[in-house]
Amino acid sequence: MQPPRMLDLSHRVEVDQEDPEIGVGVVAPFDFVLDHEYWRWAPAGVSVYITRTPYMEQQVGIEMARQLGQDEILAAATRELKVANPVVTVFACTSGSFVEGLAGEARCRCVMEKAGARRALTTSGALLDALRALGVARVAVATPYDAATSARLIDFLVEADVAVPSCAFGGLKGNIWRLAPTSVRQLVMAADDDHADAVFVSCTNVRTFYLLADLERELNKPVLSANQVTMWACLRAAGVRPSVPGQRLFACRG
Repeated sequence: MQPPRMLDLSHRVEVDQEDPEIGVGVVAPFDFVLDHEYWRWAPAGVSVYITRTPYMEQQVGIEMARQLGQDEILAAATRELKVANPVVTVFACTSGSFVEGLAGEARCRCVMEKAGARRALTTSGALLDALRALGVARVAVATPYDAATSARLIDFLVEADVAVPSCAFGGLKGNIWRLAPTSVRQLVMAADDDHADAVFVSCTNVRTFYLLADLERELNKPVLSANQVTMWACLRAAGVRPSVPGQRLFACRG
């Protein structure tokens, strides 16, 4: 057998000096399964790079939220995304970024930036940015969590000078991604209040992409979700302003 013909093109090969696409890095909890939701909000020219925290034998709740946001876990996950060199890296866990209040949210961003993130965001911080952009001072909250974890979200919002007139929670300890769309809608409708300027659906493991437009039409107010505000904030930080029909947040230029 004749040896294969070998062609040396090393003198001709070129490497792009700039990234061909805008990269968004996502540090997600180990149980996250809704990767497709992030891609649905990503317009052409934007790539989404997702990594997960290490597996934990833990029920969803305050203790798990604390563990997900530990410095060493966030730093290691952030470093795993460095090769992709995303413009922005987000800790896509609502409870993990609100459980220790505003100081805890700021700590998460600081840890990620020290680990190499060009810019760091969190889902809970993105929520606050979205509420400010929409001019929302009072938000109703719908969560899949238990009462104690839901109360921590309320505390976080109140600390940020956002009033919470009402809250509805589902009491789930796991498998949140299996929450049926009808149950998500039920939580939103139960949480809504005449004194609320908007409704927020917490947890990045709750499917919401195809529900938000209908809920906003029915309630005649912004209905935000964890994955929505996460991608909105990441794209805004990257200088990308896509149009998402029926979602007021993406029509907002604040």
